[in-house]
Amino acid sequence: MFDIHYHLIFGVDDGPKTIEDSIALAEASIAEGVTHILATPHANDTYPYQPEVNRERLAMLKEHLDGRLTLGLGCDFHLSYDNIIDLRRNPTKYTVNGKQYLLVEFPDLNIPQSITQAFNEMIGAGIVPILTHPERNPVLMRDPERMAEWIQSGCLLQVTAASLRGRFGPKSEAMAFELVKRNWVHIIASDAHSVEGRTPSMERAHSVLVESAGQETADRLCIENPRAVFFGEKLKEQPRPMGLGREQQSKRGLFGRMFGK
Repeated sequence: MFDIHYHLIFGVDDGPKTIEDSIALAEASIAEGVTHILATPHANDTYPYQPEVNRERLAMLKEHLDGRLTLGLGCDFHLSYDNIIDLRRNPTKYTVNGKQYLLVEFPDLNIPQSITQAFNEMIGAGIVPILTHPERNPVLMRDPERMAEWIQSGCLLQVTAASLRGRFGPKSEAMAFELVKRNWVHIIASDAHSVEGRTPSMERAHSVLVESAGQETADRLCIENPRAVFFGEKLKEQPRPMGLGREQQSKRGLFGRMFGK
């Protein structure tokens, strides 16, 4: 499996603190059948993105792991004004392995309307935004239909593996499964931070998806699509998303019943 949202690099954000912590995380992923990890340190006001430091520490981890795990570098890109301005100047600084995909994280308190313009600008410049863990974002949990426009424009959605097991509460779990059911999700990733708390959980998520959505969907979300992102390839044709366009404009909306609207 490919895990493309992962806080593996030690001492750069709220993930592992030491190289030993990073290695323990990597070993846990190897044990569950992950072959490729994309290290995605935060880029936000609290944790500035440090490309050189990230590359140096990733090289140290590669040496310790001795070829048992293929590592790449991306970013957990916070959608702030300063980040967006810097992205215009230095797009490959933040993108997955310096290619076209970019993991983007929403603010928790407010998602301004200008975000849509930012996505359109990225897509026009050849960058494919991957919207991370929308099922955990308080704003999108209240208004999940807002994502329809972004998906139509070419954005991808990534759901957290542990959300499928209820790790972030019943509402996040319900929303994650509904997004999968509607074919709005393109990627499952662990967003792992540590072996004690935010643990790798790709194997369990894959098993849950096999049981709930079938082998083909589980493989597409946990293996095939993440693989394409890791290597900068175009995704194969995806199942048609349900509830976009006119369908999505009903009074109660796609998720209305689930959230009591």
